[in-house]
Amino acid sequence: MDYLGVIGYSWFIALSALLLAAYKLGLLYQLFHKTETKSPRHGGESVAEVLRSHNVKYVFTLVGGHISPILVACEKLGIRIVDTRHEATAVFAADAVARLSGTVGVAAVTAGPGLTNTVTAVKNAQMAESPLLLMGGAAGTLLQGRGALQDIDQMSLFKPLCKFCASIRTIREIVPTVRKALAIAQSGTPGPVFIEFPIDTLYPFHMVSKEFGVKNPPKGLMGKVVTWYLENHLSNLFAGAWEMRDVSPLPVDIPYATVDQVQKCIELVSRAKKPVILLGSQATLPPTPVEDIRKAVELLGIPCFLGGMSRGMLGKDSPIHIRQNRRDALKEADVVLLAGTVCDFRLSYGRVLNRRSKVIAINRDKTQLLKNSDMFWKPTVAIQGDAGSFLLQLSKGLKGYKCPEEWPQSLKAGDETKENANRAKAVEKTDRHLNPLKVLHCVDELMAEDSIIVTDGGDFVGSAAYIMRPRGPLRWLDPGAFGTLGVGGGFALGAKLCRPESEVWIVYGDGSLGYSVAEFDTFTRHKTPVIAVVGNDACWSQISREQVPILGSNVACGLAFTDYHIVADGYGGKGYLIGREDEDRLNDIIKSAQRECREGKSMLLNVLIGKTNFREGSISV
Repeated sequence: MDYLGVIGYSWFIALSALLLAAYKLGLLYQLFHKTETKSPRHGGESVAEVLRSHNVKYVFTLVGGHISPILVACEKLGIRIVDTRHEATAVFAADAVARLSGTVGVAAVTAGPGLTNTVTAVKNAQMAESPLLLMGGAAGTLLQGRGALQDIDQMSLFKPLCKFCASIRTIREIVPTVRKALAIAQSGTPGPVFIEFPIDTLYPFHMVSKEFGVKNPPKGLMGKVVTWYLENHLSNLFAGAWEMRDVSPLPVDIPYATVDQVQKCIELVSRAKKPVILLGSQATLPPTPVEDIRKAVELLGIPCFLGGMSRGMLGKDSPIHIRQNRRDALKEADVVLLAGTVCDFRLSYGRVLNRRSKVIAINRDKTQLLKNSDMFWKPTVAIQGDAGSFLLQLSKGLKGYKCPEEWPQSLKAGDETKENANRAKAVEKTDRHLNPLKVLHCVDELMAEDSIIVTDGGDFVGSAAYIMRPRGPLRWLDPGAFGTLGVGGGFALGAKLCRPESEVWIVYGDGSLGYSVAEFDTFTRHKTPVIAVVGNDACWSQISREQVPILGSNVACGLAFTDYHIVADGYGGKGYLIGREDEDRLNDIIKSAQRECREGKSMLLNVLIGKTNFREGSISV
């Protein structure tokens, strides 16, 4: 290269660097877009406009100065702000709304500890595949990493937990970023997304400008450079902020089974003599209405085991809903359809499947679809797609097919034998206090047909899963695969807001109650009355059942027969203490609690229970 060529190349590099710097500093954008220094508007209004256009009805929060503009703007646009007593509860409530409404649940919390308090709840939403938007405050754009109040690296915390993470750097980014996040949360395998809002992207220009002013700038050239940089940063922050932007929802990408895949499954099922369907939570996801899925499954007449959010899909007395002896049924089945069900610990990693069975697996997530298929099982057909729409196509293609009646009848007979045995155990006397199985049977028999059941606990809740029968689709809420304690208050809050006319029951263990008993204050303030039944055996019994016989110690497992009913009274609800002396009037107490709940009081039934051998050997590894 000659001398002139070297000079030309150097000028090209220098010009490119200048253009890049101008772009990074927003100088090019500011040439064409105005900064409105007199406008009273703020970034929270942009957030609220996008949420309203996406039909978001609730934002759950624990208030903080970083996020106040979002909350105030949402309230002005008619979005209900529901404040809780813990940030995790806010996320759990948003999770419940997502599951029950088919939209994205939304929570907003302040920076630093406000966000770190949500980590468990966000991970739970990720594993439960709930579409969730978490919005968090943050230190100002120029103060991050400089020791500002509650300033930590929030993005590194949430990137492993969320499908999408973004940090807003200018106000003009808010609308497109929130739209994109909401679409991603619902696309493919649904899950949580996170957006960080530095405080200077949410407040009005006149307030932010006060923070950018330099009272005593350095003299000379350096002082002028610093002053210019700060003024330019402020101008770029607000440049084009209030220009009209599209706030409507973006398309949601959902994977579907192909015609060929469906046809191959039709052929397999049509030849089956002993088929079984395992429905997981994914079968309840939009866009297919759950009632349509229910009708499709009933037309097939194939016996079904229901898990997660699909519990209740077939009502409480369906002849094809099998609740007991799943392991035995799977060993005998010739075709097994895993519709959104994963071969993790809940299916013994696939070991419960008969290797001679034809296995059809459908799941939106490829990793979940094939989990442990390299070790304990192999799918005959593996489909990365939506389970609900697949079941509709399968039912349509099998029109005229009916599962041989003797197969579901034999499984149902096994159900009845096992459930009769459970009822017999329920009338046995425990050494002290009430038999927990009897309590659960009473609640199940008396709860309203529109009831939603929220479960939060270990041993008592594990028993409830065998005994309590959701009355219809989307009427059972449990944590999911993460097995998280503390979901009760948030799930019940979200459920009551979505279904205000329904009776909402929380089944608590006395250990798990401690996580969210303070939310009785939230239920009172927001007029969302629920009924909590607490199995109080003064113990972390799920752990103690195995720890004591294996390791010979009850260390850290013991609790006390605490007066939780008085705590509920203190938070504006009403509590009942129920012991063995109340056994004959247990039904009357439950009916009284139902009546008072309808009148607007949140109720807590503190039921003192004894020990049974119903769940021995229940440890999960």
